[in-house]
Amino acid sequence: MSPRRSYDQYCSAARALDTVGDRWTLLIVRELLAGPRRYTDLHADLPGVSTDVLASRLKDMERDGLTTRRRLPPPAAAYVYELTVRGRALLPVLEALGAWGADELGERRPTDAVRAHWFALPLLRALREAGAGEGLVEVHADEGDFHLYAGMDGDGPVYGDGPAPGEPDARLVLDAGTCAALSRGELGLRDAVRDGRVGVTGDGTVAKVLREVLREG
Repeated sequence: MSPRRSYDQYCSAARALDTVGDRWTLLIVRELLAGPRRYTDLHADLPGVSTDVLASRLKDMERDGLTTRRRLPPPAAAYVYELTVRGRALLPVLEALGAWGADELGERRPTDAVRAHWFALPLLRALREAGAGEGLVEVHADEGDFHLYAGMDGDGPVYGDGPAPGEPDARLVLDAGTCAALSRGELGLRDAVRDGRVGVTGDGTVAKVLREVLREG
């Protein structure tokens, strides 16, 4: 475990950065917002991080009360990492960082890795701005399928890979260009639905709210 470093400044922002300012820490939080994950899963979805650095960050985060580690019962018998209440409280921080960094996103570079669920946080913001309400949303994108829990506070995951674990309130279909435009803030979700860039199906409140824009003209 690496020794705690500090800016030694009596400032809440500096104290926060003492805990989450190391490289990779907030991206690990991003991954764990999907719920408990194994070390190998985290390493696979954090391209560029070394095994030593990932292990060190996870130990630091456990020490600082951001994560816990537990062993799954047989037949899995594997350890998983998950966020504590304090760790989950970083969700609005990541959302704010994503919104602030939208102008920096630009076009995808040839060296840029991408995972479908990385679009979950921008899409959650877009759903909120569209006034779509609360519900389970399944997303089919070029990069893959994922699901998210729009407007649903609680102790569960914020999003996850693959199809929704139950019948979703809405299913959205969109291509990579639309995902990127929504993430950069160049396109609102209501406009994307109205322009036919996002397909919407389902019978839940989220789907009904988004389809309403089609009737509005």
